[in-house]
Amino acid sequence: MPLIHWVLLPGQHRRASPPLVSPQCPLLRKRSSVCCEWLRCCGGGEPRPRTVWLGHPEKRDQRYPRNVINNQKYNFFTFLPGVLFNQFKYFFNLYFLLLACSQFVPEMRLGALYTYWVPLGFVLAVTVIREAVEEIRCYVRDREVNCQVYSRLTARGQPPSSAWATSFFLFITQNQRVPADMIFLRTSEKNGSCFLRTDQLDGETDWKLRLPVACTQRLPTAADLLQIRSYVYAEEPNIDIHNFVGTFTREDSDPSISESLSIENTLWAGTVIASGTVVGVVLYTGRELRSVMNTSNPRSKIGLFDLEVNCLTKILFGALVVVSLVMVALQHFAGRWYLQIIRFLLLFSNIIPISLRVNLDMGKIVYSWVIRRDSKIPGTVVRSSTIPEQLGRISYLLTDKTGTLTQNEMVFKRLHLGTVAYGLDSMDEVQSHIFSIYTQVIPSQSQDPPAQKGPTLTTKVRRTMSSRVHEAVKAIALCHNVTPVYESNGVTDQAEAEKQYEDSCRVYQASSPDEVALVQWTESVGLTLVGRDQSSMQLRTPGDQILNFTILQIFPFTYESKRMGVIVRDESTGEITFYMKGADVVMAGIVQYNDWLEEECGNMAREGLRVLVVAKKSLAEEQYQDFEARYVQAKLSVHDRSLKVATVIESLEMEMELLCLTGVEDQLQADVRPTLETLRNHSRPRSRVWMLTGDKLETATCTAKNAHLVTRNQDIHVFRLVTNRSEAHLELNAFRRKHDCALVISGDSLEVGDGGNDVSMIQESDCGVGVEGKVSEGAGGLLAAQRSVRGCQVVVLGWEAHRGWLEKQIAHFSFLPVVISTPRPRYSTIYTMFPVFSLVLDKDVKSEVAMLYPELYKDLLKGRPLSYKTFLIWVLISIYQGSTIMYGALLLFESEFVHIVAISFTSLILTELLMVALTIQTWHWLMTVAELLSLACYIASLVFLHEFIDVYFIATLSFLWKVSVITLVSCLPLYVLKYLRRRFSPPSYSKLTS
Repeated sequence: MPLIHWVLLPGQHRRASPPLVSPQCPLLRKRSSVCCEWLRCCGGGEPRPRTVWLGHPEKRDQRYPRNVINNQKYNFFTFLPGVLFNQFKYFFNLYFLLLACSQFVPEMRLGALYTYWVPLGFVLAVTVIREAVEEIRCYVRDREVNCQVYSRLTARGQPPSSAWATSFFLFITQNQRVPADMIFLRTSEKNGSCFLRTDQLDGETDWKLRLPVACTQRLPTAADLLQIRSYVYAEEPNIDIHNFVGTFTREDSDPSISESLSIENTLWAGTVIASGTVVGVVLYTGRELRSVMNTSNPRSKIGLFDLEVNCLTKILFGALVVVSLVMVALQHFAGRWYLQIIRFLLLFSNIIPISLRVNLDMGKIVYSWVIRRDSKIPGTVVRSSTIPEQLGRISYLLTDKTGTLTQNEMVFKRLHLGTVAYGLDSMDEVQSHIFSIYTQVIPSQSQDPPAQKGPTLTTKVRRTMSSRVHEAVKAIALCHNVTPVYESNGVTDQAEAEKQYEDSCRVYQASSPDEVALVQWTESVGLTLVGRDQSSMQLRTPGDQILNFTILQIFPFTYESKRMGVIVRDESTGEITFYMKGADVVMAGIVQYNDWLEEECGNMAREGLRVLVVAKKSLAEEQYQDFEARYVQAKLSVHDRSLKVATVIESLEMEMELLCLTGVEDQLQADVRPTLETLRNHSRPRSRVWMLTGDKLETATCTAKNAHLVTRNQDIHVFRLVTNRSEAHLELNAFRRKHDCALVISGDSLEVGDGGNDVSMIQESDCGVGVEGKVSEGAGGLLAAQRSVRGCQVVVLGWEAHRGWLEKQIAHFSFLPVVISTPRPRYSTIYTMFPVFSLVLDKDVKSEVAMLYPELYKDLLKGRPLSYKTFLIWVLISIYQGSTIMYGALLLFESEFVHIVAISFTSLILTELLMVALTIQTWHWLMTVAELLSLACYIASLVFLHEFIDVYFIATLSFLWKVSVITLVSCLPLYVLKYLRRRFSPPSYSKLTS
């Protein structure tokens, strides 16, 4: 008697950055080869097909990886080297490392070692601790998932084991995550199928229908799986999550049974069982999982601000070298001149203050905290604190459409029959036609002639129109993958509810909101889908009659085919009908010739509707039997199966009868229009906002207009199909010659995948933002993003939060302190930190004003706060102030030059406090505290710096007035210049604040 054991089976845990792409995307093809190389390098050899005997792991034909997940970037040995390498690969950090290391050489030492290593150690410690915390969190998450408990079906006496998961039978209950790639064998659902939630795998919240292997589903109990002799032949592990090729074979039957396996029979790791309890056999584990092969470390994103600072650091270092060479040249390169060059470099090293690194990191943390706690964008999650300032430098914004600009909730808007169209205001006519078809009185022989006529009192034209409407509605009600599920008071009561087909407790489940919208519409006009299982469907008519249909074949929708079909048999008449629906670009060549399809599809698309073409074809019994034989044979093929299956299906897709066009519309998000209007104001005069969608070109254009991404009267330039770079340049030049024009590029001109690449798009961007909500396409984009929000209003938050810091932090960067000896590093790390760091609280304008005048954002895009011009100005200011302090001290304290350290440091501290005050636009009480704290730190440090500074000398009246004069001379001209500039050439924001 078999037993169910609870075993610790390593599970599957996804990183917060799943770069999943569609099979059409070039990134996938590139990554597929990379994954194969990775498998070979890790000792797995060349990936190859496998035969998995159900319930017999000892019969494996090759070694399989353990199903253990490790998402850590480092291990115990590589952690410290890896973190240090990532820090010192940038010149800014490397400079300070070399500076500190130079102090180990006696000839170069300028002071105590701790004065150089303590500041650098503090910066490194913050980074190491941050990385360590992330690694520990990742380890805890991995361990938690790897130790998840799953039930396993085993024979009596067989001990539980988690060493090799391949070929194990696992029970997975509703809302439980699938731990490995599996083949679906059995389900507890009466309809013989189950639904999966795949949002953590492909980024889509629509449920996916999965079907068990028919042979194993027919077994009386799950325990019988251990009694049969069967195996699964599967393709080699690969990256494609949308396709699978394999076969199931049962050898102990006479004759042996073989079934083809496709994507519909799989349960990929990372998905969640949405209905019932399933039994599956483990096929792929560990690094061979589809989700793991699709996962790679996202690129390390460096903000534009950091790159600019790194570049300016190199310029300053170049200036240091030049000054050092000049100083040595003035000494005629006497003696050990090369050593003198190095000593001068060390003397002038404070031109690049290490406190800048501290302020940058701390400022980013503060801004990330401010964004997360902003009451105007509740629910914002900041997953990266390294690039918050990027929100203030966005030049091009690319947004997904479905689930981001729209709600991913479809509404049926149009039924078009060629000669007549029905909109929302005329759906009662469709309902009347359906009612007239199913409520006609069935005449009997005893009835008199007048009674026999019944509905024939209506005109022949109406009977013909009713028949056409009925055929269209019936096709829509049958051609889909929707399953009705019955729930009562929140508790599933499938058996009892299905007996009555109660409307109040029926919920439609499907893999696409389009499908649900169509079936809900057929219900509203009188033809209701009330039941479905793996082999049948039931429709209820307006007269409460139940129509039974047998599902003979179903051809699911794929991105390649852009259509889906179903072959059904009407149980009451025995008629076999092939129904198909799909995009007009593929259906136009399948349906019979007509003169209205292309025109009406274009008209509906221009209204923003997603158009589907519905067609049918009646099949004779012999015709279907011939097709079935060829179709089964093609599905059993393990080589070129997709091509062979498509060829067989295409033999039926000829001269089909065009029934109708359907139009559904995706509802816009509530706040998308005002947000995009703001964005459009930001981007003028150049178009910098892009919407990416897989819709028809006309539909995409209409959606852009409805969302106010472009104005109603704005010209649209459609990028024609190009084949090479020169043609693309010509087309772009043609676009540039137009004024105030929106650009539309079709998928034929670019490789942009299938529209489901939101994760890849976020990862490749400089700053990724995921939009969260029940209508979002999935959590994959949220986890991959540097920050996620609820709603669309995030795109303008960067202005108010970041402008002040970007414009003011450069002041500290360019400060040119006086060159003195030992106290220099202390000055950089202690005396300058608090007042400069307080600038994070500064704001040019209030957030309300920034939102009201988005044109202010353009100043940030030009990079003026950190331009070379700004940098040069501050260098000149620093030279002026440094010269004033030095020569002022020489002039006023000529007889007391022995106190130069006290003189220069005191003047420098006061100058800095005044310069910080000079740059502040909006005072905050913490700024005052920071200035006073900085001054207090200096006063307190006099006790410890008695060897450099004479406290009694500082307390004299002569010292105080002379230092005040020096400070006034160094700062007063700058205050005057600032006043004159604001008076005669005010910045744009000052006009608003005044």
